Amino acid sequence: MKVKQSKGDLIFTICNTVFMIFLILITAYPMYYVLCASFSNNTALVAHPGITLWPKGFTTGAYQLAFRHPLILSGFKNSILILLFGLPINIILTLFGAYFLASKNMLFKKVIAFFMMFTMFFSGGLIPMYLNQRSLGLYNNLAALIIPGAVNMFNVIICKTAIENIPDSLIESAYIDGANDIIVLFRIIAPLIMPSIAVVLLYYAVGHWNNWFSASIFIENNKLLPIQNILRSMLIMNQEALGGGQLSSSGDKFDSYAETIKYAAIIITTIPILCIYPFLQRFFVKGIAVGAVKG
Repeated sequence: MKVKQSKGDLIFTICNTVFMIFLILITAYPMYYVLCASFSNNTALVAHPGITLWPKGFTTGAYQLAFRHPLILSGFKNSILILLFGLPINIILTLFGAYFLASKNMLFKKVIAFFMMFTMFFSGGLIPMYLNQRSLGLYNNLAALIIPGAVNMFNVIICKTAIENIPDSLIESAYIDGANDIIVLFRIIAPLIMPSIAVVLLYYAVGHWNNWFSASIFIENNKLLPIQNILRSMLIMNQEALGGGQLSSSGDKFDSYAETIKYAAIIITTIPILCIYPFLQRFFVKGIAVGAVKG
């Protein structure tokens, strides 16, 4: 049944549509500009600043030079290793914390919950964290980028609220059938809150992928740096990152791509996350809703 709109509703719909299209354009254009600039000729791009709707002098030289960077591949490898080892730890510990907070009649629950929530607002600071990392033998180790941030309390609260929406009778019936807490958590609760887990997984993945600050503090070996640190060095220094080695046998060749290679590096490091998001997008809104409102 088609509902007839009043003149006021029609005007609002048109204005709202125009505004949303404008918002999409100003949000998407910076990424589109980076894409066009990465395929542009360096001289032509520098000579014609401002709005760019297509590559200026199409060339893939910046990408070829970027992939010949000696630390690009090791940066990708380190970032992928952090995801492969970090995400399972993140999800498991997050589910354990959420299950504890959502469970009733747990021993010392209020005291432990207080200290867990306390970490959301207060921390020891950077210097104590640095000294702690060194004393634990995590300095200059990829574990330093995984273990300290293994649990995020915001994500724990999302999963906790999702667990609280599961009927108590379902969990009680599992206990009656002989299931223990581990079985209840991973075989009953986890499948039922999968949208929230998918959202939390995306949060952790993006956090690991974009994290450059921790590596700049705790990693000394250039070959252990994640991809974002390599990108940061290329963007800031406008030359080959870390150590002054040569991207090619000729420094002039790098200079001829000095501007466009930065845009190519941005695209290279952004594409993996953009490829992951569509697979989790269908869970995103539902996961946030289920994990945010107790029904």
